[in-house]
Amino acid sequence: MLAEFSDEITNARTASGWRGSFADKSQDAFAAEFTDGDVLDATTLATPVKGKQEVAQVLATASSIYESLEFTAEAHDGPTTYLQWKATAFGGTQIRGITILDRDASGRIVAAAIHHRPLGEVLRFAAEIRNRLAGAIPADDFLQEIP
Repeated sequence: MLAEFSDEITNARTASGWRGSFADKSQDAFAAEFTDGDVLDATTLATPVKGKQEVAQVLATASSIYESLEFTAEAHDGPTTYLQWKATAFGGTQIRGITILDRDASGRIVAAAIHHRPLGEVLRFAAEIRNRLAGAIPADDFLQEIP
């Protein structure tokens, strides 16, 4: 609520909706943040995911892999938000990353880029997303195994 109030009085857009979507782990919550022509690019995907519902499904699936997720820093430059985060998955394994959100004039996300590290966990996370989405989304390039 404080982040939303801050948005109103400063006419800026924080990532409160994005953080809430990860807390909810809900496909509908993610879909509400995006435009219809959005794109998700991530180190855990072989190619970008395009389309509001596909992006929302991938993000809801990815968020369910995290055991914990904490956003540790946030910065803005015009319509772009930069989020630093740390998470655990796979029985307490530490994962860190940066998320970049680009918004349109109405404040909806048009593009998101999620960068995980370290590499071993990127590959493990990519395999887990692929396994959880197998059969749920048409066999698109983004679910191919990362070499």
